[in-house]
Amino acid sequence: MARVVASEPPTAIGWTDAYRLRWKRRRLLWRSFRSRHHLRALADRTAQIKPDDILLVATMRNEITRLPHFLNYYRDLGINHFLVVDNDSDDGTTELLRGQPDVSLWHTDASYRDARFGLDWVTWLQMRYAHGHWVLMADADELLVFAHCDRLGLRDLTGWLDAQNRRVFGALMLDLYPNEPIGAQDYNPGSDPLEVVNGFDPSPYRGQWQHPLGNLWVQGGARERVFFADRPERSPTLNKIPLIRWSRRYAYVNSCHSILPRDLNCAYDGPGGTAPSGVLLHTKFLPEILPKSAIEKQRGQHFTHPEEFSTYYDRIAAAPTLWTPQSQRYEGWQQLHRLGLLSSGGWEGL
Repeated sequence: MARVVASEPPTAIGWTDAYRLRWKRRRLLWRSFRSRHHLRALADRTAQIKPDDILLVATMRNEITRLPHFLNYYRDLGINHFLVVDNDSDDGTTELLRGQPDVSLWHTDASYRDARFGLDWVTWLQMRYAHGHWVLMADADELLVFAHCDRLGLRDLTGWLDAQNRRVFGALMLDLYPNEPIGAQDYNPGSDPLEVVNGFDPSPYRGQWQHPLGNLWVQGGARERVFFADRPERSPTLNKIPLIRWSRRYAYVNSCHSILPRDLNCAYDGPGGTAPSGVLLHTKFLPEILPKSAIEKQRGQHFTHPEEFSTYYDRIAAAPTLWTPQSQRYEGWQQLHRLGLLSSGGWEGL
């Protein structure tokens, strides 16, 4: 079973840190409010949103191959409406999204990095349209799974979370990969990516509580093993808080890895923890990652200091094999539950 070896959970902070975090949240909300000027509505269907609808927010660029499955997967899971920012796609993503009856779409050609990697844009949409709703933040290459999701949906999960007075639902981002060198597979656009990428590292994962935000920082897994073995401290952050009963006074700090107010972060205690949690199946390593990595290395939009991560893209371009004798093939949420990668938190379903 996976276990995170973590420092002590966060405790109360002093008034100085509390004051700083309060002003930090206000600054982030103000940034997001101003960023609305970067967005141009292409399909505003927000008048269709009902008070109890479950929403999904996302920023996307050139995701035409993934979108049909992504949209259908989350519709089946219980998403009622999608709020999407298209960051200047040129592969048909814009046109596909514009034609979906349950998608409201905005366009921007502004810098993804300068907008806090899209957070400013989606936070504005959440402030404007998502107050009081359960909202899922997910990238086009992320598929959420949780206990009983083979027979129950987000409506059942969020109803139980409401009954437990829980406002947030955390998740581990789990990298999936093929059993051959990256790029050697065939992938039919629009099909289930799990048909191509379905291996994962069951362990090890490690975590430490961060001060003063009080969030658990989890690292490890396949990308660290293959691409960051020489500098594991720079490996990707794997903890997320993707599902929240949203309030317009909330603000994500770093993707959906951490959030303010800080007490929301404490609800996720990582792999091996007891708090209810899910897994975001990260299907990044489809064959398209090879040309996309070359493009993103040139664009330099995905890291604060992109020059420090050029070797990461180069290692992906070398098409390594991520599969090892310790890899496991993904079989379903029950397997992840047994491994301690997700927790039912006592929820037995219906």
